[in-house]
Amino acid sequence: ALTESTELRSLYEADDRAKTLIDNARRLEGISRHAGTHAAGVVISADPLVEHVALQRPARGDVGALPTTQFTMESVAEIGLLKMDFLGLANLTILGEAVEIIKQTRGESLEPNALPDGDEKTYAMLAKGETFGVFQLESTGMRRAIQELKPESVSELAAMVALYRPGPMQHIPTFCRAKHGLEEIRYPHPDLADALDETYGIIVYQDQVLLIARQFAGYTLGEADIMRKAMGKKIAEKMRAERDRFNAGAIEKGYDKADAEKIFDLIEPFAGYAFNKAHAVCYGTIAYQTAYLKANYPAEYMTAVLRLAPSHPSGTADRVAAAVAECTKLGIPILPPDINKSVAQFDVETLEDGRTGIRFGLSTVKNVGESPVRAICDARKVQPDGRFESLEDVCLAVDHGQINKRVLESLIKSGAFDGLGDRATLLARLDQALSAAHAHQKALQRGQMGLFGAAIEAPPPAVIEVGVAHAVPRKQILAWEKEHLGTYLSDHPLTDVMRNVRQRRESFQPITDIDTEMVGQSVRLLGIISGIRKMTTRTNRTMAVIQLEDLSGSVEVVFFPESYERASANLIEDTIIVVRGKVDPRNDSFQVLGDEVSTYEITEPVQAPIRQHVRITLESTGDRNQDMSRLERLHTLFRDHFAGDDLLYIRVGENAEATSILRSSLSVDWCPELESAVAEIIGDGNCRSVSNREFSIVSG
Repeated sequence: ALTESTELRSLYEADDRAKTLIDNARRLEGISRHAGTHAAGVVISADPLVEHVALQRPARGDVGALPTTQFTMESVAEIGLLKMDFLGLANLTILGEAVEIIKQTRGESLEPNALPDGDEKTYAMLAKGETFGVFQLESTGMRRAIQELKPESVSELAAMVALYRPGPMQHIPTFCRAKHGLEEIRYPHPDLADALDETYGIIVYQDQVLLIARQFAGYTLGEADIMRKAMGKKIAEKMRAERDRFNAGAIEKGYDKADAEKIFDLIEPFAGYAFNKAHAVCYGTIAYQTAYLKANYPAEYMTAVLRLAPSHPSGTADRVAAAVAECTKLGIPILPPDINKSVAQFDVETLEDGRTGIRFGLSTVKNVGESPVRAICDARKVQPDGRFESLEDVCLAVDHGQINKRVLESLIKSGAFDGLGDRATLLARLDQALSAAHAHQKALQRGQMGLFGAAIEAPPPAVIEVGVAHAVPRKQILAWEKEHLGTYLSDHPLTDVMRNVRQRRESFQPITDIDTEMVGQSVRLLGIISGIRKMTTRTNRTMAVIQLEDLSGSVEVVFFPESYERASANLIEDTIIVVRGKVDPRNDSFQVLGDEVSTYEITEPVQAPIRQHVRITLESTGDRNQDMSRLERLHTLFRDHFAGDDLLYIRVGENAEATSILRSSLSVDWCPELESAVAEIIGDGNCRSVSNREFSIVSG
């Protein structure tokens, strides 16, 4: 900077303070700022490490921490020590948790490493893009890639994991089209077919780079790996030497120099970013194992995902909300916390109708820790019939050293006491119930003695009388659920709004449907602001990022200073708004660049839904695969985007005489948008109205 900036150089020469500052800065430049610790690196030696490398003790108070080397990882390798990275994956914990839950609830003992590859249910689920909770396959972009690939084996999952990275990502469409026979497989050279056959002519793994160097230029595998490392470090001198050696080896094996140059140029970029195959297969295997459990044991697997929500990068509340939404899509009932049924963590529960649901645990409620929950569960076990009959029962039975007003208030607000009364009344009685129980427990602890040494029984707890409490508004109940459970459970603030939207025949873009094809396009969203972050730019202006949530999902909407000034009055948490903006790619997902904002007002009375019957006739095309694909797309459409109150019947048959009528487990909200979406699947002109609320879907 001193060389290039005249202004800085003049300041340096004219101002002693500036000169002193810059001189000191130049002495510090290039010195390590701090000592970092590799998250997974372990150094291994045949002898005590102190004989080979300087060690640093862990910081005080860092219980269980190991000493670290005072050499960098490159230097450690240069002096001959082995450094291994042992990666810890939360997904392995989820797998173990799910296996244990399955054993407890179903009596089945599963070994993830012994699961058979090729499970139809698993791959059908992946082909539909239902990848929430599946290792490595959750992101929006990966979900689309998996839908395009329609994998049928762990090896294909491994290849996709390796391809889905900057660089090789551009080859995903070619890989998928070649796999489905829609594009001819092309090899860089016919002699490389053996090395690239399993990946449809595309270099995917580091191992293939080594095989190509051996096949084409006569390298040993060890020499090829040295070449690969030189390529990865992009050291110019070494690269020139390796290119010359590669060309010479190829010519010696009878190949043209032009072919050798072409192949070297092809493998050079892959050497730096390609996965080795062992790594990719490990990841692909875990992806398959998690997908298998989700497809075959959905309630048990999603329970494990919910239990591990605190370890997810997105944060506990966001992860719980997303997992609950996924359970709703899968048809798994989510049950609120219950003082008489919940254990500490999320748990599987069989309902009266035979379905398997997931019950919120007591310790998942905000402000309720493990100790209070343990005390509650212990006290519940000794109650008559193993259950509490009232709020007073809980206050009397549970040790007051373990629970307090804040804990009980949070449990009441979350709905855990709903089986013992309404929330307003319970909150009104809480202070008196705690005081009476506390006095009763103190009397018992004192062990009062009578005149002749006989123990005096503690007085019975006082009878609590509370006037009629005002009912808690639905909006407040939902706010309590969101605050204490991380998600809306009994209802959603947008339920009435969406009924109004349908009555007014309005149309908004579902957040979950935002994809690559919409990048740069303007979208109109309707949702509730679940979070807002304000920031100050370098020019001292305010901008904001809001989290907008609808019934399908959530997305970040960014308001730069100009748009923020126009929208700020409406950007308030828990406000229902309409946003117009452009879709913008962000990392592996999308965000919306907000432009216009307005609050959404319900201008018409929201009518209670009238349950009606929707009958759909789906006639066969004669192609079973096409018929099944059409039926699956309809099912996904009804389940994910148009759930409602109307009963759905599907008539399936070869012709009008030979048909069977299926009562669908799904209920829908028949509306113009759904009619249009159905027409897209079966073709325009193939949808006709039969009578009120009846549609016939026929093949062309």
